[in-house]
Amino acid sequence: QTFTAWCNSHLRKAGTQIENIDEDFRDGLKLMLLLEVISGERLPKPERGKMRVHKINNVNKALDFIASKGVKLVSIGAEEIVDGNAKMTLGMIWTIILRFAIQDISVEETSAKEGLLLWCQRKTAPYKNVNVQNFHISWKDGLAFNALIHRHRPELIEYDKLRKDDPVTNLNNAFEVAEKYLDIPKMLDAEDIVSTARPDEKAIMTYVSSFYHAFSGAQKAETAANRICKVLAVNQENEHLMEDYERLASDLLEWIKRTVPWLEDRVPQKTIHEMQQKLEDFRDYRRVHKPPKVQEKCQLEINFNTLQTKLRLSNRPAFMPSEGKMVSDINNGWQHLEQAEKGYEEWLLNEIRRLERLDHLAEKFRQKASIHESWTEGKEAMLRQKDYETATLSDIKALIRKHEAFESDLAAHQDRVEQIAAIAQELNELDYYDSPSVNARCQKICDQWDALGSLTHSRREALEKTEKQLETIDQLHLEYAKRAAPFNNWMESAMEDLQDMFIVHTIEEIEGLIAAHDQFKSTLPDADKEREAILGIQSEAQRIADYNSIKLPGNNPYTSVTPQIINSKWERVQQLVPKRDHALLDEQSKQQSNEHLRRQFASQANIVGPWIQTKMEEIGRISIEMNGTLEDQLNHLKQYEQSIVDYKPNSDVLEQQHQLIQEALIFDNKHTNYTMEHIRVGWEQLLTTIARTINEVENQILTRDAKGISQEQMQEFRASFNHFDKDHGGTLGPEEFKACLISLGYDVENDRQGDAEFNRIMSVVDPNNSGIVTFQAFIDFMSRETTDTDTADQVIASFKVLAGDKNYITAEELRRELPPDQAEYCIARMAPYQGPDAVPGALDYKSFSTALYGESDL
Repeated sequence: QTFTAWCNSHLRKAGTQIENIDEDFRDGLKLMLLLEVISGERLPKPERGKMRVHKINNVNKALDFIASKGVKLVSIGAEEIVDGNAKMTLGMIWTIILRFAIQDISVEETSAKEGLLLWCQRKTAPYKNVNVQNFHISWKDGLAFNALIHRHRPELIEYDKLRKDDPVTNLNNAFEVAEKYLDIPKMLDAEDIVSTARPDEKAIMTYVSSFYHAFSGAQKAETAANRICKVLAVNQENEHLMEDYERLASDLLEWIKRTVPWLEDRVPQKTIHEMQQKLEDFRDYRRVHKPPKVQEKCQLEINFNTLQTKLRLSNRPAFMPSEGKMVSDINNGWQHLEQAEKGYEEWLLNEIRRLERLDHLAEKFRQKASIHESWTEGKEAMLRQKDYETATLSDIKALIRKHEAFESDLAAHQDRVEQIAAIAQELNELDYYDSPSVNARCQKICDQWDALGSLTHSRREALEKTEKQLETIDQLHLEYAKRAAPFNNWMESAMEDLQDMFIVHTIEEIEGLIAAHDQFKSTLPDADKEREAILGIQSEAQRIADYNSIKLPGNNPYTSVTPQIINSKWERVQQLVPKRDHALLDEQSKQQSNEHLRRQFASQANIVGPWIQTKMEEIGRISIEMNGTLEDQLNHLKQYEQSIVDYKPNSDVLEQQHQLIQEALIFDNKHTNYTMEHIRVGWEQLLTTIARTINEVENQILTRDAKGISQEQMQEFRASFNHFDKDHGGTLGPEEFKACLISLGYDVENDRQGDAEFNRIMSVVDPNNSGIVTFQAFIDFMSRETTDTDTADQVIASFKVLAGDKNYITAEELRRELPPDQAEYCIARMAPYQGPDAVPGALDYKSFSTALYGESDL
């Protein structure tokens, strides 16, 4: 009976009826007609013949159509339907009902049966004595049927007059009202339902589904509830995004606060090792610690822009972060960080260079001081002796000449003493950490030097006083002494120069030292001739003495520089020359290696630097051009971003080469204008720019989808904006913007009415009177002009539907109409209603709705 009534409720729309399901569907014609009515689709043309094969073909066409809708027909064949098999026919009809009347019912993404049951439970929840738990005994007393009708059409049922103990009356009342006023045919028999222990579930479901479909066109309350749920979901999501922003901003600002004092600490260390450790710490900061923070800062800006876009799209006020956590605050902090970072590495390298210079000077001071102290050893004792008092005339002549040679030697050492004092002074001026010991040693040398000068003067006076008594002198010894002393000084100076330390930074400098050394080596043949000439004088004196049987003293009375000393020092000079050659060649090799590092770095930098600059320009062009849909542009940009990420190894190679350059203490590079700092900053700007460009397109997609703007409209807006953005700066001035509006059909010509309209529009797109209009502000304006969005008035109207046209709503009504979490969200935030018609527990939904779209903590 139920299935027959259900079929007839649809067949009568086609002007026909059935009386017996298993008989009237045997030829397949009415079965195909029923499927066309309930599906709204055309089936293949039926066969009108009376033969069995024609009927089977028609039924098969119907079964094929059912199967095409994703329905599995188990054990139902056309032959059984044509033969009038009642069980198979009823099974087929139930399958049709399930597919076309029940399956499409879905409440909160539940299955069809569960969805229909949930719908019944929600609609009957407010009614006493009704507890729908199933599709059989929960409907036996008839109250559930009456409650469904009363909920949607209260004027048709006097529910309060119904009695739970009179189920037949209740059932018949519901069936008659449904048939008379709702056009739902009577599919059930009241007496059968009451007398059956467990009414047929399929029959009840079929009949109840008719109520669902009858009322589906009048779901004002559900529509209102859905609108409210959507608005609340947006608000809750925005709150989470705001909390995430506050947390990320706090973390980043705290990191900046910790890092800036470290970068601003420019107190130099005492040793190169300590300064190199600070340099290594700074390198770790640039390579390891800062890059993730650059990403966090970029992501924070993207999240902030996305949040603001979502707030604009949902007509919410702009997000205002906590004091001190604005994007501008973060940018200011970041600028402070980069300002503190600026010059830090240069300061470290200059300090290392200064300490290296100090170490070099200190070593040079010690070396020269040691040479001088070695020379002065025993000189005071020699000057204090009074050997001249018992000397012969020849002896005294010798002593005078010897003293003259010593004075010559003493004068020659004046330069070294002055150099030692000058180095000590420079170490003081450069704040050398061990200056006290240097000063003490220098002072001791100077005091000793003054004492030597005084003693030398006193001895000369004594010798000159007795010189008048001397008459003869050995000319050859005298000549030897005179020539040996400067030659000896020359050799000492040569040895000192050959052992002199050097520090260079360029190939040109080392090549200059090599050239000077080569020049020195070219003088060695002449020096050797001078050595042989001096030794020849000594040999000649010995030859004459031997020839005349003269016994000479063991040493030349006029000088302490013996031929053995000359030969020893000459041999030492000969040994030091190749050592100096080796040292200079090693340094030349080092400088050539440094030059190779410079050229290697420059070669890579001259590729990476222009590549980064080119990519920045290309990103600028991409953001201006319009090729394909926004999704196409987004995919293109993401592919572009990936190509940039893929290029990162080139920058890493440059970092490795820069590391080698710094370890080699190379401080300049004439082969490129790009420093590692330029490359790092350019790379960070490139990553940030592509990320922001992607975010801009994503926000445009959000705007388009949320506002219902077509791709063609978005392209038209973009084309218009770009046409008047002459400098491609991404903004329009007032006159450019006015020309853009005119091109889009706005009446903003230069008259009173046009000026007023233009001023109105400018107050929307440029509320801060900055004098520029961004593309996002332009899109938001065009979106509001061309689409509709949720407004506070719409939300108020939706709450009024749920409240039954009252000016307030109760917690019970909210819990009945909204999902639990959103119902409790509203109850917790709604203020008590204060109107004259207020009842206990009344809540003010109007102020709540207004607050959703205004300044509020909601």
